[in-house]
Amino acid sequence: MSLNIDCIDRSRFKGDKDTLALFMWEGEKIDTQGWFDSSKERVLEDITKRENFKAKAGDLLVYYPEKGEPSARVILVGLGKKKDAKTSALRDAAARALKATLKQSETLWIDLPKWSERATLKELAQAATEGALLGQYRYLKHKSDEESKKESALKRVNLVVEKPEETTATREGIKKGEIFAEATKLVRDLVNEPPSQKRPADLAKIAKSIGSARISVRVYTKKELEKMGMNAILGVSSGSSHEPVFVHMVYKPKGTPKKHLGIVGKGITFDSGGLNIKTGNNMTTMKNDMSGGATVLAVLKACEKLELPHEIHGFVPFTENMPGGDAYKPGDVVRAYNGKTIEILNTDAEGRVVLADALSFASKKNLDSIVDLATLTGAVVVALGDHITGLMGNNEKLIEEIKTAAKTTGEKVWQMPLAEEYKERIRGGVGDLANISTRGGSQPGTIIAGLFLQEFVDGKPWAHLDIAGTAWTDVETPTCPPGGTGAMVRTLLEYLLQQ
Repeated sequence: MSLNIDCIDRSRFKGDKDTLALFMWEGEKIDTQGWFDSSKERVLEDITKRENFKAKAGDLLVYYPEKGEPSARVILVGLGKKKDAKTSALRDAAARALKATLKQSETLWIDLPKWSERATLKELAQAATEGALLGQYRYLKHKSDEESKKESALKRVNLVVEKPEETTATREGIKKGEIFAEATKLVRDLVNEPPSQKRPADLAKIAKSIGSARISVRVYTKKELEKMGMNAILGVSSGSSHEPVFVHMVYKPKGTPKKHLGIVGKGITFDSGGLNIKTGNNMTTMKNDMSGGATVLAVLKACEKLELPHEIHGFVPFTENMPGGDAYKPGDVVRAYNGKTIEILNTDAEGRVVLADALSFASKKNLDSIVDLATLTGAVVVALGDHITGLMGNNEKLIEEIKTAAKTTGEKVWQMPLAEEYKERIRGGVGDLANISTRGGSQPGTIIAGLFLQEFVDGKPWAHLDIAGTAWTDVETPTCPPGGTGAMVRTLLEYLLQQ
């Protein structure tokens, strides 16, 4: 279902037959910003008390005004406490308002709330747009139930502002929100797709389809990887009957690029664990192990629409990790693209192995910085859960830039140390490096993986995002149903915009 989003100043409001969403602050008196007179506001106040609507984040109340009022239906949505206000609260609130309107009205009018000076009108419009579009998202491609595919009544969302001169900034926010949401939804679609329908070759075709006059796409085949010495990718793929590919995409801006930036994504299209096979419960969501790679494709596609002034390189090794007769084995040694040898102690630590080749390849390009993201370690889920992405790297300026972008988008990150004290634990007995800690017992698994990846960036400014906990959700959130989340897409785009 397509959803048209636009901006209208209040003098052009014509929503008497539609739904109007008004946002309220917790602990403050009901204020409809002039939509209702004082007597009607008192009526609303009584209703909110009776219905125990306190305007906390997540609170929602539907009200049907009398004839002659501004709209046929009003939704009050809580934003939480004003002193703690972040635009992510508006994003979630807009998503809740949209879900409560889908089957009720053709048009949802969203009155952009009064905010503090910490958020511009453009930022509010972007948050509301993202909330509406992401709240609308459902993956229905393989549903045969006609009821689930039935079009909703809602066709458009209009953001309402006070003055005509405010529409320009609002439309800028809408455009940016649409691009960010579209990129996020593309990642969700790719992650939610069944693994047997997104083999490496399938994702290579999708990458090629993103190509344009400004975006070049080069797909390296298995034979080319053999000639190039990308034996880490080849080792992981050896158990699968489906050949690996390595995708290199380049977005070129108009004119001379301000910077040259690289993004690397893990692209394991299905992770069985290889010969160190996962248990059944741990394998059920492993179609999402290419979330990082999907993010790279979506970000590159969005770069053109955002008209970024930088040259952006995207690198993704796409392969399966399967326990076939030719599968790589614990004890095997593979030589990565940069010449370092990797001793395989566990075939289920395959993400860092394929990234070794991808990062080595990226580091040989003339890039100012490299950011990789991967569903890399279960340890990061233990440490940070499923709402916070692990962040580490070798360059504090780059890390701070990603933190700033994440704060803007509302996606939480937490910096973890690349503690040199643990580096000796990845020294291989037979190869140069071991792909897991050589010590037994509990280990700082996320840090170990980060130290391993650092060995393949050749000293370039580099940051790593471990999205193992955040790339998938088992529960419904305001802006995402169960399944792939598209975590860190918006943060990466914001980071690129801020360069």
